[in-house]
Amino acid sequence: MTVTEILQLADQLVFAKRGKHLDDLQESIIKGVWEDQTYQEIADECNRSESRVRNVAAQLLQFLSKELGEDIEKDNFRSVFKRLHLSSSQNQNICQKGNHNFHYSPQILYNSKPNNQENITNNKSKSPHYDLTLAPQIINFYARESELKTLSHWIFNQNTRLISILGLSGFGKTTLVKKFVDINLQQFEVIIWKSLKFPKSLELLINDLLNVCQQESKATIDEQFKQLFSILAEKKCLIILDDVQNIFIPGQFYGQYQTEYQDYQNFLTMITEVEHQSHVILISQEQCPEMECLDEELYPIKCLELSGLSDVNILKNTGLNDEDSWSNLIDLYEWNPMYLKDVAILIKDIFDGNVAEFLAENSSTGILPVVTNKMRSRFNQLFNRLSLIEQQLVLELSKIDQPVSRENLRESLDLSSMDFINGLQSLQHRYLVKKIKAETILFDLSPVFKEYVKNCCQE
Repeated sequence: MTVTEILQLADQLVFAKRGKHLDDLQESIIKGVWEDQTYQEIADECNRSESRVRNVAAQLLQFLSKELGEDIEKDNFRSVFKRLHLSSSQNQNICQKGNHNFHYSPQILYNSKPNNQENITNNKSKSPHYDLTLAPQIINFYARESELKTLSHWIFNQNTRLISILGLSGFGKTTLVKKFVDINLQQFEVIIWKSLKFPKSLELLINDLLNVCQQESKATIDEQFKQLFSILAEKKCLIILDDVQNIFIPGQFYGQYQTEYQDYQNFLTMITEVEHQSHVILISQEQCPEMECLDEELYPIKCLELSGLSDVNILKNTGLNDEDSWSNLIDLYEWNPMYLKDVAILIKDIFDGNVAEFLAENSSTGILPVVTNKMRSRFNQLFNRLSLIEQQLVLELSKIDQPVSRENLRESLDLSSMDFINGLQSLQHRYLVKKIKAETILFDLSPVFKEYVKNCCQE
């Protein structure tokens, strides 16, 4: 039995009994005890006191002893778990002890229902309907375990009906959601993945959803809505809409629906207001107005904003040299995997994979990110989606090397107070402008986008 299997088993037992997962300290204790570390060594690694680690360990070992019917202590921890007989089937593993069976699977670290195994069995007995034709295949998945747990908690614990995954292109929004789907496939009777890269009307989208569920569409849109929400109430459904920003008006402030897609606004509002047991996940580079509320506890909606990944594994197998310089390259490109993929190709082509030489190329003027042709093409599309007011703001911000206060930025622009404030808010909701909390609130442009604006948009 491996430590990963023990963690999975312990996590299921704790959740079934207490309704919550193992915390970081409990996981570290299990790993440390398995590796025969002292409590002091575990405490040092976790930055906790030895007494705290010892107390939590005693409670955890006592709990496992009771649940497994074994006298489990630190000294016999490995030997007890090695005695446990493991058998496996296609979709689950069973740890047998006496007359008791304890189920565990790779999903347990992320699923969040006390009757999780019962749900899987029930869902298998029903005929599932999956349409994942447009869902991407995951090749690499980096350091998003905490986001997966958050997403699972919102859906399985809090029954959140509408969730937005937000952030700049390239941060792995789509990959995160697809990983969640792969892990939790059996938890849903219906899973439908739709891309709005080339948007279609809501009526056509609902027809597609009904077809997946093998229902013939009614004549009117109102009747189709009733059909759809009947399915959402009767079945555990998961609907993913990717590239949602494409149904908004280009050249205007964020989140304003194009006329032909206005019905989406009503649909998303109904998702939060009508009683059902299903979930919709929106993946977007800009926020929908329906996702904004002052008190999320009062509404079944959540937003998960992704930032970059400071993980050198992003550059593994890219053919780059000078591994000591990889962290600097990752920092320069805002921990964005897509930017790093683009620049890695450039470094291989021009610098023969030598990262240090690339970073030293313009170090005399301070290391600045090089905007590749692929980046420029994407940024052109992004810049053209901005309103004229937002374009004025980013042009001005590109001229300023340091984060700037609202007052100082306002002084250099000929904009009304309303246009200035709304434009700044819109850029934040597109994840191009970052708000920095200091003694004075400061604003700054995304560094790579700033370099693009500075060199490509001044006219």
